Amino acid sequence: MTKPDILQVGYYPEWDQDPLDAAFNMHKYFEADDKDAFLANVGPSIKGIATRGELGTTQAMLDACPNLEVVSVYGVGYDAVDVAACTARGIAVTNTPDVLTDDVADLGVAMMLAQSRGMIGASQWVRDGSWEAKGLYPLQSRVWGKKVGVLGLGRIGFEVAKRLAGFDLDIAYSDVSAKDYAPDWTFIQDPVALAEHADFLFVTLAASVETRHIVDKDVLDALGPDGMVINISRAGNIDEAALLDALEAKTVGAAALDVFEGEPALDPRFLALDNVMVQPHHASGTYETRKAMGKLVYDNLAAQFAGKPLLTKVN
Repeated sequence: MTKPDILQVGYYPEWDQDPLDAAFNMHKYFEADDKDAFLANVGPSIKGIATRGELGTTQAMLDACPNLEVVSVYGVGYDAVDVAACTARGIAVTNTPDVLTDDVADLGVAMMLAQSRGMIGASQWVRDGSWEAKGLYPLQSRVWGKKVGVLGLGRIGFEVAKRLAGFDLDIAYSDVSAKDYAPDWTFIQDPVALAEHADFLFVTLAASVETRHIVDKDVLDALGPDGMVINISRAGNIDEAALLDALEAKTVGAAALDVFEGEPALDPRFLALDNVMVQPHHASGTYETRKAMGKLVYDNLAAQFAGKPLLTKVN
């Protein structure tokens, strides 16, 4: 049986690459020097695209692949794929939800704790001899007993809130409607009102045209100089310029961020700030979860070409 031809947009680890290579003809777009020529050459034979959430697909890829059947995304976010265009062309789009939910929630809570208690600075305080030379590390802020707002109570937001309940936090959330699976938490639909309520504002909603810059100057002003914003969703959900202005002016107390516009080349203004924790977009970055994500990419491609239902279709 002839193996289907797949356009591979970006690098995958060996444990994912080996089974993909065994089952499909993988055409590695990311290794091509002349990408336009590469697409023109392999495009007509391509039946599937394997990509990553931050890489997505381009219009040139879709145009070059007239026989494309499926786009399999390695990641829960698929905003870098033009889903509407794919749907119009009868192209299925899949992602890898659920398998990364708990790891992302874990990192979000860990960032909140580490930033609130100054753990990175405190570690450096010990390492550089300041503890011995200068004495105790400056006092930080507690977490337990405070108020948290979760902006987007989907899979990840729910797991964040569930973890935070163990810290006796007053939990509120915002979504398009109140959720019957969250009867013990307060529903506050307006993001500004949610931020006004919160000491910690978690951004956990899916990215879309509607949610772009949902955390804007008004939300940040409402969060205030004692508040912290934690983003484990997509960079576009926060107005970065407004956030940087607020952090520099200390009209927002702190931020803990795993995602950035233009990453990995983030705005250098972030690096000059001592009230922001920066992470390299690795909320799902555990061996266990990345292997599960890779398997789901493979399983969706395999299902498509075996004529079986797709496991995690988004359109």
